[in-house]
Amino acid sequence: MLPARPASAFCGFYVAKADSKLFNKASRVALVRDENRTVLTMANDYRGDPKEFALVVPVPTFIERGQIHVADPAVLDHLDAYSAPRLVEYFDADPCERRLMEEKLMRQALPAATAPAMRDAQRSRGVTVEARYTVGEYDILILSARESSGLELWLQENGYRVPPGASRVLASYVRQGNRFFVAKVNLAQQSRLGFSYLRPLQVAFESPKFMLPIRLGTVNADGPQELFVYALTRKGRVETTNYRTVSLPTGMDIPVYVKDRFPDFYRAMFGEQTRREDMRAVFLEYAWDMGWCDPCAAEPLSREELRQLGVFWLDAGPSPMGRVRPLPGPNGGPVDVFLTRLHVRYDGERFPEDLVFQQTPDRTNFQGRYVLRHAWAGPAQCAEGERYRAQVEQRQEREATTLATLTGWDMAAIRRHMELPARAADGPRKWWQTLWK
Repeated sequence: MLPARPASAFCGFYVAKADSKLFNKASRVALVRDENRTVLTMANDYRGDPKEFALVVPVPTFIERGQIHVADPAVLDHLDAYSAPRLVEYFDADPCERRLMEEKLMRQALPAATAPAMRDAQRSRGVTVEARYTVGEYDILILSARESSGLELWLQENGYRVPPGASRVLASYVRQGNRFFVAKVNLAQQSRLGFSYLRPLQVAFESPKFMLPIRLGTVNADGPQELFVYALTRKGRVETTNYRTVSLPTGMDIPVYVKDRFPDFYRAMFGEQTRREDMRAVFLEYAWDMGWCDPCAAEPLSREELRQLGVFWLDAGPSPMGRVRPLPGPNGGPVDVFLTRLHVRYDGERFPEDLVFQQTPDRTNFQGRYVLRHAWAGPAQCAEGERYRAQVEQRQEREATTLATLTGWDMAAIRRHMELPARAADGPRKWWQTLWK
């Protein structure tokens, strides 16, 4: 492609989330997939003049007018918030109290938020305009081409800016028999509709290929790109088959001060994990049955929102896996949607192929989740209290080490933020360490 509110939990609640807005040059794609049917919702962070916007996407089949839709960005925002990595905090009880609390997992869901195609026979440089549509604020062409050089020239002659080097990537799609979905903004339509931003585009099609074309996005990129994929299926977790799918580190206790620096923490942590994989992996950030959460950082999507994303099987009965959970709320009822959130940082060198996916029967729950544990601050004048204080010191040392390992941050700086005693291993403070806290 070219260019919540906190929820209650047992002994803790979510205080922050790492949504896709933390990253620049981030594209978001929702992939609804069952058998050979796919609904693709595409949104990017284009911020320039709308008249300069153009989207060129290889598609495996001819696309009719009725297969194209303009989506509400709020639905993608909700999906992003629901699945984002998050921070949860817990508060230690008085160690001198002799009550024992038995920990339980709450399995409680929160209420749900509430013309025939015109054929163009003209052929120019081996390019056929198979259809022209206006959908919402977009003018859309469906193209086919006999050779990539002809397609590249045709795009240039018709006002599309094609970056140098695009011909090589286009050639592989032409050889595979792909068509090209080309969208530009119709300024008059955008003004008439009253939108000041570009809404996501949706395309529904049938193909045995379960993939996402990303190589065109690397041709004119000025650095690595961020991509968030939200895959909704009936069976279970979605993984990439031609790149490694790696679970993000999760469940770690980290220092309490990170609460005020969670965006910095998450960017650094994701960057460090990407570096360790030499930017050659796709990261799993969330996998969960949409009918519930444990707990919810944002409410599950309603049936209407799922329909807007293109989930076409909601009223089709149980899935082949035979597992359906209730989705509560006024629009509730059985819902059979499993959500996988993948995050990838990519460039043309390390990701020379498009992403190819497969559905798996794995319905194991997973979320990127990081824990803050607040120490008891009151008096603890008992033998158990003394042991507790020693345990807290040991815990804080482990938290500091964990944070340094996850992010690559300087250990001495972490200890200063935590107000821990200096260690000889930390060494003397460097002159620049006094500049930034």
